[in-house]
Amino acid sequence: MSERITVRQFHADPRVADWRVVGDGACTYFRTGSFAESARLVQAIGELPGLDSHSPDVDLRRDGVTVRLITIADDYYGMSQRDVELARQISAAARRLGLSGDPSAVQSVLVIPGAPVTAEVMPFWRAVLGYEPRSDTPDEDLVDPRGRGPAFWFERMAEPRQGGGAIHVAVWVPPEQAEARVAAALAAGGRLVRDQFAPAWWTLVDAAGNEADIATTLTRD
Repeated sequence: MSERITVRQFHADPRVADWRVVGDGACTYFRTGSFAESARLVQAIGELPGLDSHSPDVDLRRDGVTVRLITIADDYYGMSQRDVELARQISAAARRLGLSGDPSAVQSVLVIPGAPVTAEVMPFWRAVLGYEPRSDTPDEDLVDPRGRGPAFWFERMAEPRQGGGAIHVAVWVPPEQAEARVAAALAAGGRLVRDQFAPAWWTLVDAAGNEADIATTLTRD
């Protein structure tokens, strides 16, 4: 496996300025004018060398392409120097097609069920979702084996939350987008309940008491 690096080290490389690590993986979004233009970009990415051993996750839509890079091993989910090199190559391929990455358009969603004993509820969620344990944290995380749905992280709770359910979501956004996203949620009727961990995350609730975290990777290192 390529040399492991931190989130901070990934972002410090000027060649990948149009990428952001949100949750697990570095992402960017290339806005296009048509499905055909999106397909041409994906074709160009597919022609890059070395993808058989380290490939990106690619989401193709009629108005753009989202690309995610992550290094996965039995004991590791995170960034590596290889992700930096591939991000640089993908950005260069996009520029040759007249496209540029827009990191303000990326985010990652994590679903967080809570339980006093998480081992008692994980098998249920694995069954209903068709997910698999994450290789480096099999007692805490379930992931979509095809990489399409949001990951699930299971939180141990001493007692149920008052006024809300036992599931909440975390929305990972680029750090420069976080405070605006919090402000928008408050303007839409939300209420801030915890901010002592900011800028790692802010916890908000809706009018019914359902919780959501706005999260960044700023304190990962």
